[in-house]
Amino acid sequence: MATNAQWTVIFEDKVIIKNFAEGANEGLTYKISDDDFWGLAKWNNIWAIQYGTSNPNDTVEYRDTTPHSTWEDANLGDFTEFTTRWDTAHLTDLQDKWDNDNLVNDDGSSAETAEDKIARLGARPTSYSS
Repeated sequence: MATNAQWTVIFEDKVIIKNFAEGANEGLTYKISDDDFWGLAKWNNIWAIQYGTSNPNDTVEYRDTTPHSTWEDANLGDFTEFTTRWDTAHLTDLQDKWDNDNLVNDDGSSAETAEDKIARLGARPTSYSS
């Protein structure tokens, strides 16, 4: 695999990894449960992709003996097919964390108003774009 890629896609596991994402000490991985997407014919022979590398040639790795190629030479379309799915999963994760970060009293009741929560955490995330 290529090194220093901004993105890694592993088809066997249906995961997209944004390496060194904001706030992360290492890459953030999301499993994308979209069988229609992963089942597209253009992905049939692909094992992994390294994209956004520090060298000019991103790498597409094949399952069989097909020599690895560059993203451009593989002619697979726009890489945003992966980044938009990762962004959606990441936004959902950010929203879940925000929704579940509640201050509660000993009796389980809320210890803060909605305004207090916003003051403490900021507004609930509504969008994310890599």
